Amino acid sequence: MFRVLVTDEVDQEGLALLAAEPLLQVDEVPTLPKDELLARIGDYDAIVGRSATRISADLLKAGTKLKVVGRAGVGIDNIALDVATSLGIAVINAPAGNTVAVAELFFGATIGLLRQLPRADHVMNNGGWDRNSFLGRELKGKTLGIVGLGRIGSEVAARAHAFGMTVVAFDPYIADERFTALRVRRAPSLDALLAEANILTLHVPLTDETKGMIGKRELSRLPNRSVVVNMARGGIVDEPALLAALEADQLRGAVLDVFSAEPLVADSPLRKAPNLLLLPHLGANTVEAQRNVSRDVCLAVRDALIRNDLSKSINVAGGAGEWGDLQPAMMVARRAAAVARAVLADQGMRAVRRVALRVSPDLAHGTGAILAAVAAGVLEGVIETDRLNLINARALAEARGLELSVAESSELGARAIEVALSGGMQQLAVSGVAPEGSTPRLTQIGSFHIDVNPKQTLLILTNHDVPGVIGRVGTLLGEQSVNIAEYHQARLAQGGDALAAVSVDGEVSETTRRALLELPDVITASVVHFRDE
Repeated sequence: MFRVLVTDEVDQEGLALLAAEPLLQVDEVPTLPKDELLARIGDYDAIVGRSATRISADLLKAGTKLKVVGRAGVGIDNIALDVATSLGIAVINAPAGNTVAVAELFFGATIGLLRQLPRADHVMNNGGWDRNSFLGRELKGKTLGIVGLGRIGSEVAARAHAFGMTVVAFDPYIADERFTALRVRRAPSLDALLAEANILTLHVPLTDETKGMIGKRELSRLPNRSVVVNMARGGIVDEPALLAALEADQLRGAVLDVFSAEPLVADSPLRKAPNLLLLPHLGANTVEAQRNVSRDVCLAVRDALIRNDLSKSINVAGGAGEWGDLQPAMMVARRAAAVARAVLADQGMRAVRRVALRVSPDLAHGTGAILAAVAAGVLEGVIETDRLNLINARALAEARGLELSVAESSELGARAIEVALSGGMQQLAVSGVAPEGSTPRLTQIGSFHIDVNPKQTLLILTNHDVPGVIGRVGTLLGEQSVNIAEYHQARLAQGGDALAAVSVDGEVSETTRRALLELPDVITASVVHFRDE
């Protein structure tokens, strides 16, 4: 049974999905004061909310059972993401559910500004009729400059064509093919975009790269009497610079739905700025959007808790791609790393320094998630934490000084993986495959070719290639009540050394391992107990 705390008035349609799951106990509460939430969070496996609740570092540390934080919306400004990652807590948002709502609000607000609708309404409601004072402007023929051609930027671009606008965008992270499909001209730089944008709209996250990206200099590069719209995140537009441009009549107007500090204080000078349409963060505030983001995040939180499906987590390093497709590969990678670590440890190498992952081209889309699995395989049983998982494995590995690398290799067969660990003069590579519709297998340990399914526990033995070893090993394991699932013996040349990969049910004790080492012709014996992923 997992306990889920829901706050901030998350839409009921999503909550019904959580409540319908027998393994989840859902406690729905209003937005709680900081101290009260801090006192309660230790009882919960997950928390789901919107923007009103701050998921601080202190809160995450107090949530000793927390596995998942769900944000019913796209922004994660209120979540201490780095701390969540270090603690192995998945952070899940709902990036797609409010896309249409924000795109529609952009056009509604921009048309309202250009046609002076808020002012006209104010005059009418005060008994006036001053038609001649409200001469407006049309969208047709204007150039729309979009910074950020992601989900929302793309929806805005698609709708702009219907208004007869010329659409130009700047986004160095989007491929040319996407620009072509959307019939959007690519601006080579932000300055180039600014030079021709009659209406500038921003659809990027708030990062170190985008904070203050539209300041005094950038505003001065816009054509005279342009319009600036920010419905992305407060802080992307320099508010004092925007205010100055409006007061100097440099801009025709602006729309702000987001602010550097929210809620906007009552005495903010922005409230008295000319031709500035202020909205109280309405971007996702539609019935449909709230329903969509609630459903999306609640389904993802449910699957993360019950099925360990972290595909929607934004802090799985490098992204997880299609989770169902990658899970077998991730399992093979994690277990290959654990085998390599155990064998090297028994050879006297305790400190792994370098971890190199190679994948076949058909797995290249999932290298981030697969490398996280490798890091977890190297660390499990080595570090003292019960929160080691795919969320924090890479960060924990790098904090210990491990050098992680990944490469795509056409030399590997279909859906194949190679994990190489090294430290000092020692190195060992373990390979495996995760074929579609078939059982994942380990296929090579060092120079020895094997074929074994790494289930529960794997024994790795090296021995002299002489008659009777397999029989003696099997007899000893039988006497110790250890059931053999698979036994694969490999050798490089007759009469030399051999390697056995023995998959067994249950655990193998240290006493049994030592007994194996006392058998004639057995050289080494490594035991790898696999954690369930």
